[in-house]
Amino acid sequence: MNGTISIGEVLSLLKREFPDVSISKIRFLETEGLVTPERTASGYRRFSEHDVSQLRAVLTLQRDQYLPLKVIREHLDAETQEAPVVVAGSGLRADDFRAGAGRVRLTRTELAEHVELPEATVAQLESYGLIAVTAGGHYDEDAVAVATVVARLSQFGVEPRHLRAFRVTADRDSGLVEQIATPYTKPRDREAAVRAQETIRELASLFVQLHAALLRAELVRGGKV
Repeated sequence: MNGTISIGEVLSLLKREFPDVSISKIRFLETEGLVTPERTASGYRRFSEHDVSQLRAVLTLQRDQYLPLKVIREHLDAETQEAPVVVAGSGLRADDFRAGAGRVRLTRTELAEHVELPEATVAQLESYGLIAVTAGGHYDEDAVAVATVVARLSQFGVEPRHLRAFRVTADRDSGLVEQIATPYTKPRDREAAVRAQETIRELASLFVQLHAALLRAELVRGGKV
């Protein structure tokens, strides 16, 4: 097993880029089949360079995109096959599900320039609760994602005031996700905490898929598509 490293060494390598990663998290990803390290005769895990790359890819997708492990697995499989991933029942690419990771820090002027919207429109989005500044007073990846969609909608005459219902729906769905996930959010150990986070990601992804499926079904029934 020359060229392989221990789980502790893997943790040290990944910790710099992913501060929240833990040995329990790595073990959990192994039980989910997302990494398959070799085992010594004594049962110790030994990770190859490919295993570390696979872990880094999974952790990056979790950090940068709002994806459950099932979708991440499909994403990685599709990358291997050089095929685009589509989230079942939604018609949306998996890459469309993003969550702020704190790496983007834009002022209002910078955000407006980035998405090519008037600064006054960005201010309206904030006033309607569609975007918000972080505790540090900047706009992050989520604000960019929302504003980018709004910019595209504006080409069809859609204004921020037309989108207030989306904020209401998001608040309601967030509350329902938290309610459903409550039994999982009182973990007894680190591994249980990881599973609780995965449950919330899975629920959030399913809600998005449900909205997409219902919208498409309604348009089909109405003969619009």
